[in-house]
Amino acid sequence: MLDKIKNILAEITSFSANSNDELESFRLKFLSKKGLISDLFEEFRNVAPSEKKETGQKLNNLKQSALEKYNNLKSVLQPSGESDTVNDHTRPSVPTDLGSRHPISIVRNEIIDIFQRIGFTVSEGPEIEDDDHVFTKLNFAPEHPARDMQDTFYISRLSLEDSNPRDILLRTHTSSVQVRVMQSQKPPIRTISPGRVFRNEAISARAHCIFHQVEGLYIDENVSFADLKQTLLFFAREMYGSKTEIRLRPSYFPFTEPSAEMDVSCTICGGKGCNVCKYTGWLEVLGCGMVHPAVLEACKIDSKKYTGFAFGMGIERPAMLKYRVNDLRLYFENDIRFLEQFKTAF
Repeated sequence: MLDKIKNILAEITSFSANSNDELESFRLKFLSKKGLISDLFEEFRNVAPSEKKETGQKLNNLKQSALEKYNNLKSVLQPSGESDTVNDHTRPSVPTDLGSRHPISIVRNEIIDIFQRIGFTVSEGPEIEDDDHVFTKLNFAPEHPARDMQDTFYISRLSLEDSNPRDILLRTHTSSVQVRVMQSQKPPIRTISPGRVFRNEAISARAHCIFHQVEGLYIDENVSFADLKQTLLFFAREMYGSKTEIRLRPSYFPFTEPSAEMDVSCTICGGKGCNVCKYTGWLEVLGCGMVHPAVLEACKIDSKKYTGFAFGMGIERPAMLKYRVNDLRLYFENDIRFLEQFKTAF
């Protein structure tokens, strides 16, 4: 075996390479798992115990000489500063592109961050809900049109003759999460509920059967409409800019009284009027109001002691304003050409 080591060492010492291909042949012949030096290490197991020390030292020196030869030749053939992976055939042929968050996720996180800075916590709940949490405890009358099949995706509708009738449906708003929070927590309550909701609507550039909401709820002693207005003004200026103005218009929701729609001054034209705001200078962004006493009582909160306000907004519209998106369907198509525009957004 000593003669084999001597002959291979002489071959290694005299070897020279003029190309990376010749160097790779050297590596395969001497240093690979099936190379000559690996074969010698396998043969070393059969060496007599009296010869193992000398043979082992020479075998290790042989391997070290081969490695040094390989590295020296590699440094000569590969110019300084060139990547060590130039000949790495396992690398992808096309660089891996980094993705980004979806525009809905970006705006959702921005809204959450604004309200968390003023003490709101995040609450989440199931997308498959029952009639009690989606409608009944929110003061929806039995004949309210929102309960109709034209607006709501029902999974199962149980007969009123059942001992415990319970309609199962896809939630139409995240107010159902607020009901669960009011049932499980005692005031003071200050929470927002982001999530996906479903309504049986025709899909178009301005409407979809799936969309996203963020709803807020604040319940405590002596909460007033003035608290609601200041909270929403803070949100609007953080979201749309420090010069943003808001206006509240009377409206109606079963679960709030009084109720209002909130508009913000158009961020496109600065309130001067354009086709986005239909030349009014204002854009509707959310609904709000004081929590109806009947809702508080249904959730076993004393309406004589506590008051509160609630608000809710879609996420798609703020995202449309922020990124100048003119078709809601783009959010759901997963078109790479569309999503690549948000690579720099976090």
